[in-house]
Amino acid sequence: MKIITSLVTASLLVANIAMAETSPASVDGASTVSIEVAADLFADGAQFIDVRKPSDVEDGRIAGAVHLDSKTELTEEALAEHVATTEPVVFYCNGHSCLRSAAAAEMAVSWGYTSVHYLRDGFPEWEAFGLPIE
Repeated sequence: MKIITSLVTASLLVANIAMAETSPASVDGASTVSIEVAADLFADGAQFIDVRKPSDVEDGRIAGAVHLDSKTELTEEALAEHVATTEPVVFYCNGHSCLRSAAAAEMAVSWGYTSVHYLRDGFPEWEAFGLPIE
C-alpha cells in the first residue's frame, strides 16, 4: 500500500509541476492573440513588449520590441514610457512554458491599459513563422 500511495503522490506532484509550467490560455481583461493576429497588430504599429530575461533577448527578439524584463524592469512607469494606456500593446515571452507574458498582461490590465494583447505562443512561434526579428 505504501508503494501505491508513493506512486500516486509522485504522479500528482509531477502533474502539478507540469501544470505550473504551462502558461494560461487567457488573461482576464486581455485578448489572447494568435501569431496571425499578432502579425496584423505588428503591421498596424502596436507596441510589442518582450518580458523575457536579458539572455533570451540577446538571442533575438521581435523587431522593434521594447525589452522590459518582467522580474526587474516592468513597472507601470516603465511601460508608460513606451505606450499610452489606450494604445495597443502586445506582451510576449518564450511560449507556452513561460509565465512572464501572462503576468505582464495581467499587470497592464490592472494599471488601466485598455488594449492589452497576450501572445501566448511567444517569440519561438513568431520566429518559426519567419516574421521580423532582430
